[in-house]
Amino acid sequence: MKIAIVTAFPPSKVTLTEYGYHLVKHFALKDEVSEIVLITDHTEEAKQLDFPTNNCKITVKDCWKFNSYKNIVNIYKTINKEKPDAVLFNLQFMKFGDKKIPAALGLLLPMIFKLKRIPSIVLLHNILEQVDLGSAGFTNNKLMQKAYNFIGTSLTKLVLQADLVAVTISKYVEILKSKYKQNNIALIPHGAFETPPEPNYELEKGPKKVMTFGKFGTYKKVEILIEAVEEIRNRTQEDIEIVIAGTDSPNTPGYLESVKEKYKHVPNLTFTGYVEEEEVPVIFNESAVVVFPYTSTTGSSGVLHQAGSYGKAVVLPDLGDLSILVKEEGYRGEFFNPTNTTSLADAIQNIITNDAYRVELGQLNYKAACSLPMEDIVDMYLNHFNKIIQKNAKPSLVTNI
Repeated sequence: MKIAIVTAFPPSKVTLTEYGYHLVKHFALKDEVSEIVLITDHTEEAKQLDFPTNNCKITVKDCWKFNSYKNIVNIYKTINKEKPDAVLFNLQFMKFGDKKIPAALGLLLPMIFKLKRIPSIVLLHNILEQVDLGSAGFTNNKLMQKAYNFIGTSLTKLVLQADLVAVTISKYVEILKSKYKQNNIALIPHGAFETPPEPNYELEKGPKKVMTFGKFGTYKKVEILIEAVEEIRNRTQEDIEIVIAGTDSPNTPGYLESVKEKYKHVPNLTFTGYVEEEEVPVIFNESAVVVFPYTSTTGSSGVLHQAGSYGKAVVLPDLGDLSILVKEEGYRGEFFNPTNTTSLADAIQNIITNDAYRVELGQLNYKAACSLPMEDIVDMYLNHFNKIIQKNAKPSLVTNI
């Protein structure tokens, strides 16, 4: 099978880049896949194809750019020329841009390829029905929120023209089927990027590292984490380092620099900046606990699956998609009130002052991650593609002469 995968890909900084990397990596290891056409956004540096491919050919086509009005034409032309057997879109609503028209135009593509009779699956990481537009940094204006919801509903209808729309949380399936009266919606879990050998759960000597990972500034705010650790320091004699790994959200440029300045008096506060793929295991392995200082959620969490893969205890807000994910996939952690610093301090302290409890949570999360490895997730996509191809196959015509 020759598959085109439309995704951002390292060294791109566009959203879902890391998921795209692991998706392509595991497709390339499948015997059924002879070639992957990587339909990706343009980067000055070469794409990070540093993984085995099991004789699968990877053809890179840098044919789109974030916020470009030409994306729809360039991607269409490229796929039309390459003639893949199937197309997989790794999407969320702001994938092709944070400006309304480029973002919307990109989401027309699944419908176009359905009309072209090229089997297509859209992996949709979030749905607007479950996004708090204020907390997620879109708008707090009630009139604008109504406009966004109307546009979101219209775009969702377009995306649902694909042969199949895959979502990562069961509640999304229920919402989409109920609202849009469509049956081409399937649950395909997020999956764990890697399943390294089970760690020994021991920490290196030195400060216990309380780490958070992501793109910050909208619904991911690090001030509450810094202040919670300061509160723990005032209560106990624990030696703690705060590690903020990642960058600003595209919607809030300069956010982390402003936090650095505001909290420059706080000791043992580390900002790593962008974390290269090869450094991700180091960041997680060195951490005592991974914290999710979120005020809202916008889909399944890749960071939670990574934390599980590395056997880490986690501290989570008990809200939205994270709460559902924990219940459905078997992850465990300490929960906190996302608006209360003391609640977060209590949750972190419960873990870092109790090694047996920290290890127990890490073991449970490792087990949860191992139960849904990415290789199994890719098998689900291949099974769906095969069904779609068989369904779309034209019946042979028999003529009696």
